[in-house]
Amino acid sequence: MQYKCLIVDDESLARELIETHLSQFDNFELIASCSSAIEAHKVLQSETIDLLFLDIEMPVLKGTDFLKTLKHKPKVIFTTAYRDYAIEGFDLNALDYLLKPITFQRFFQAIEKFIDTSKSSIGVTENSQFEDSHIFVQSNKKNIKVFFDDIIYIESIKDYIKIHLQDASIMLKHGITAFEEKLDSRFLRVHRSYIVNTTKITAFTKQDIEIGKIEIPIGDFYKANVMKQLNQNQ
Repeated sequence: MQYKCLIVDDESLARELIETHLSQFDNFELIASCSSAIEAHKVLQSETIDLLFLDIEMPVLKGTDFLKTLKHKPKVIFTTAYRDYAIEGFDLNALDYLLKPITFQRFFQAIEKFIDTSKSSIGVTENSQFEDSHIFVQSNKKNIKVFFDDIIYIESIKDYIKIHLQDASIMLKHGITAFEEKLDSRFLRVHRSYIVNTTKITAFTKQDIEIGKIEIPIGDFYKANVMKQLNQNQ
């Protein structure tokens, strides 16, 4: 199997080192090597990427903030000179976290981890259909079957998320970003604390989403992507 890769780092020497390491693997294809998140965003609009090598500390838009804007996220290996970002990186479900300068031995370990976790599923396209009908969530020591069609929106409350259904709600201890990864393409992150089921939206403005009588704010950071997604669906 051929894996498509994207490198994003504002330092040319760092990009070149990753390119050199990656060239040792026959089944990994480098689609692009970008110096900014803005460049990378353009690539991701036209290419399905399986593995993203992403620097964290970059001008204009940090790698972690850039990753949060992506609805369909590739597998991510963070690359950085700063150890302090490790916790945030793993909170975003990063596959691995490589400290610069990156040795080939450590790079090899990260690639092996990617291969191990990617055997069952590689990438998700923007045009993917709703392949799954439900998910099991754990609440009050029970595994509860929740149908995606029944979810109206999801709300983050500190260390918990609240899944709002048509006639009920379920509270569970889970990060909203990690939970977002389990959802299909009908769901859209509109705010750091909210994910909505786009099939339930009855109206929207540049400031908020309406689902019946419910009003959900659109965060400034997510606004451009939300408007793009919703306008495409009109």
